[in-house]
Amino acid sequence: MARLALGDTAPAFELPGIDGKTYSLGDFAGRPLAVVFSCVHCPYVVAWEDRINAVARDYADRAGLVAVNSNAGYLGDSPEDMKERSDEKGFVFPFLYDETQEAAASYGASRTPEVFLFDDEHRLVYHGTPDSDHKDPQGAEPYLRQALDAALNGGEPAVSEVPPVGCTIKWRS
Repeated sequence: MARLALGDTAPAFELPGIDGKTYSLGDFAGRPLAVVFSCVHCPYVVAWEDRINAVARDYADRAGLVAVNSNAGYLGDSPEDMKERSDEKGFVFPFLYDETQEAAASYGASRTPEVFLFDDEHRLVYHGTPDSDHKDPQGAEPYLRQALDAALNGGEPAVSEVPPVGCTIKWRS
């Protein structure tokens, strides 16, 4: 399973959301898209989820953001758990379920949360964490926001890649 490299095109996906709709890469044609591999149970996801939701809200009219749960049958990460968490936190982004784990494999995702940001032509321009510090929202360097701003302005982000930090995706054996 090879991880995407900067400049690679976003792999296509077609995944069900907890809202009953199906989402695909084509739904975000012509605008930047952040694909965030996520889940419900991981403490790193919990630490970053409000900030991820704020990014989705702040950029909603200019860019897309989807969260994808690829954990296979992991306790606490079912579609019902996803719906409950989304309702509790007021998520404004589509929360998608990758039951086959094909999306995670095609992106080379290994962690939750793990961010893949694509420009308006859906070429990878940022990969890594939402920001520099899951513990300190105030002092964190806002990597995803900075990369989105650069993508929206037709430029390259100052920071384009950082190692993803978080829980491992729970793969089928």
